[in-house]
Amino acid sequence: MSEQDLQLAAAVVETSERIVAAAVAELAKAADIDSNQVVAYDLAHVAAAVTAAKAVLAYAATGEVEEALSLAFIADAARDMAARTFGRESDFGIGLAELEELRAFVARYNSPAFVASLATAKGSWGLSEEMEMVRDAFRRFAEDVVRPLADEIHRHNLDVPEKIISGLSELGGFGLSIPESYGGFASDTDKDYTGMVIATEELSRASLASAGSLITRPEIMARALLRGGTEDQKREWLPKMASGEVMVAVAVTEPDYGSDVAGLTTSATKVEGGWRLNGVKTWCTFAARAQVLMVLARTDPDRSKAHRGLSLFVVPKPISDGKGFVLEQEPRDQTPGRMEGRPIETIGYRGMHSYEISIENWFVPDEALVGGEAGLGRGFYLQMEGFENGRIQTAARALGVMQAAYEAAVEYAENRKVFGQPISEYQLTAYKLGRMAYTIQAARQFSYHVADLMAAGQGALESSMVKAYVCRAAEWVTREALQIHGGMGYAEEFPVSRYFVDARVLSIFEGADETLSLKVIARRMIDNAK
Repeated sequence: MSEQDLQLAAAVVETSERIVAAAVAELAKAADIDSNQVVAYDLAHVAAAVTAAKAVLAYAATGEVEEALSLAFIADAARDMAARTFGRESDFGIGLAELEELRAFVARYNSPAFVASLATAKGSWGLSEEMEMVRDAFRRFAEDVVRPLADEIHRHNLDVPEKIISGLSELGGFGLSIPESYGGFASDTDKDYTGMVIATEELSRASLASAGSLITRPEIMARALLRGGTEDQKREWLPKMASGEVMVAVAVTEPDYGSDVAGLTTSATKVEGGWRLNGVKTWCTFAARAQVLMVLARTDPDRSKAHRGLSLFVVPKPISDGKGFVLEQEPRDQTPGRMEGRPIETIGYRGMHSYEISIENWFVPDEALVGGEAGLGRGFYLQMEGFENGRIQTAARALGVMQAAYEAAVEYAENRKVFGQPISEYQLTAYKLGRMAYTIQAARQFSYHVADLMAAGQGALESSMVKAYVCRAAEWVTREALQIHGGMGYAEEFPVSRYFVDARVLSIFEGADETLSLKVIARRMIDNAK
């Protein structure tokens, strides 16, 4: 490989970007994107993969192994784009000539022999010395504290042990994105998201549910407060969140309203001295252990105002039992408050537990309204500020699960013999491992790229792209890692079965894949093109 190969890769990415632009222009002609959902969905994923391919170009120039992994990924992205557009060229506004430009590159760098040669390729992470220290610290904690507990937590659906929470608190894991002036570890002047991505990956590599997701909810609420909270609210909550003194749960989704946040019905009614909350929230992860709920509620009863009638509340609550809870609030104006949490049993992502919460006449004081009077009707926007951060963090969680599954697959393939030789020596197994290797490294570099964009106040579209792409990739990687294990992959005693069921949730929460692709990625690309 040479400088010429990198130039060819850059040309392939450029051609791919032109194809995406042509498809966006064609889709923009439609009167309604919902009448072209299949094309819009495929376009969103093609665009995400092409954006990832562009992000790895700089990484490709850092070393021979890094170049090989990058070229293979770029070829894979081009091949996937060709597969999604073949036979539907007119829908994407292109002809076969554009796809033909990619053929030779794909044939060379997506060939079975080349991909199989990358089965155990270990490219660098491409981190600064400071970020390498962050990675080492969180990896040691994950290996020493989290991994020994992970399988038992999963298999018996246990609560996250306080040992993990307190240890992560001591490590500073809850204050990675909270400014120093509010008790966190982030700069007051320069935003940084890369440290959070690195820490999340390393924790998720040991356990998605009992470590990797612990810092997500504080991150979401912290971003919302930093964007729109009053100074008193920031001083009250951010230091407690940064220290781990207060754990957070997010109460946004409702039984009939998932990604369609604008339709939420949970109400907040103004009363003397505060607000009364009524409604049902679901998929509130970690709600029992949490001491604070971030609740999105309708403060304007006029439903026609949709998302403009929503406001955000910080709702304190006592720590409750992980198997479910019922909380009673002292009567106020002869009206008692009640909050009941019912755990939702899941096939994976065990440890943190998710709940359906019924809220009846729960009183919160005026200071619970995020932003005070200025926060009325801004809840949707403040919540989205946090969720954009949550999406890149979900990509980081997917990275950790993928990395763990890949490492398990390599180890098993090298030690498992079939027909007289290790299965790692068979081309099909090596091809799968090679594809895992470059997919994971490209996803990692894509995540770092988006982290840099977000630190610069950009990356709203890219944060959705990285979430959509990396989470789908995690499904494939963990499935194939399980397949390489054969029958043992289906046994709970092997962690790869946990990686598989955990990965499946990643394309569902923090923005379901279909809604994210259609309502966010495709729509924003069209708006940007216009």
